[in-house]
Amino acid sequence: MSSALTDLFRYPIVQAPMAGGASCPQLAAAVSAAGGLGFLAAGYKTPEAMYEEIKQLRGLTGHPFGVNVFMPQPATADPAAVEVYAEQLSGEASWYETPLGDPDSGNDDAYEVKLAILLEDPVPVVSFTFGCPSRAVLEAFAGAGTRTVVTVTSPAEAQAAERAGADAVCVQGIEAGGHQGTHFDDPHADCTAAGLGLLSLITLVREAVPLPVIAAGGLMRGAQIAAVLAAGADAAQLGTAFLVCHESAAHPLHKRAMTDSLFTRTELTRAFTGRPARGLVNRFMREHGRYAPAAYPQLQHLTAGLRRAAAKVGDPQGMSLWAGQGHRLAREMPAGRLVEVLAAEMDNALGSVPGTWTGAAS
Repeated sequence: MSSALTDLFRYPIVQAPMAGGASCPQLAAAVSAAGGLGFLAAGYKTPEAMYEEIKQLRGLTGHPFGVNVFMPQPATADPAAVEVYAEQLSGEASWYETPLGDPDSGNDDAYEVKLAILLEDPVPVVSFTFGCPSRAVLEAFAGAGTRTVVTVTSPAEAQAAERAGADAVCVQGIEAGGHQGTHFDDPHADCTAAGLGLLSLITLVREAVPLPVIAAGGLMRGAQIAAVLAAGADAAQLGTAFLVCHESAAHPLHKRAMTDSLFTRTELTRAFTGRPARGLVNRFMREHGRYAPAAYPQLQHLTAGLRRAAAKVGDPQGMSLWAGQGHRLAREMPAGRLVEVLAAEMDNALGSVPGTWTGAAS
């Protein structure tokens, strides 16, 4: 395994940065302390809130951790389509007694300010989602001693990350919960019919670029981690598996929904945010998914209040219940214990002596 990542963790287990609530300093600290790599999610947070979470995390652990940043989005949304969708959601606003949000609240998620903070007070790892930073940005982080990871969903995106100077790529398969980290969301594409499965994608990316690979997508057991390592990955990133942990800040309704018999499957949808994201199929997704335009982050802003209101009144049918395809395998336990269980399962599948993992073959 490349030294770009190997000294960051004892086990090749990365806790996915889950924007919107689940990721928090307590969860990241527990994962890192147990030998994995914990992550904070800067997405949807103000720069000040991001900085405060980093301070909290540093107070909880001295182990390496990462921070994930969303890339600014191009102004490609059709305002007329967003307005039509807003009209369709007027009934939801009445039902939850809350106004729709302003779709024009901004496209950049305070990207430049967050970069300035992370460069002024560097963290061990910064990852990027929804695009690839410029070479100048990645060189600046390299100069600050920060490792960089770019989320990719295709060999072409991995090649773009290599050209820009990323230290590693997070290869996200179609099985993954939450947003697909594509660099461009084709407004004419059917979001439910696109994307590659993780095992195929790992092989394609490994043959396209020499960068270390973090594999993400539906992973819930140590044997699956062993499988992606055998396929050529250097580490595995898990989100849904950590979402139900005791330290996770996910809403209790979201946690319970992972194994609730009412929610039997996941789908990719633009219903909540305008970008393809995998979640548990609920009423909101069924009623609005087919009509949602490709308009991120406009729909994210538009529906944010609705989702908060649904959570407040205890209605999971109106919430964005992001989940990977393996959600039924979720195990509620402390995050540190989950890292230990996953590592033991991985060692057993690899046939190695517990605690002796030394990296995937490159």
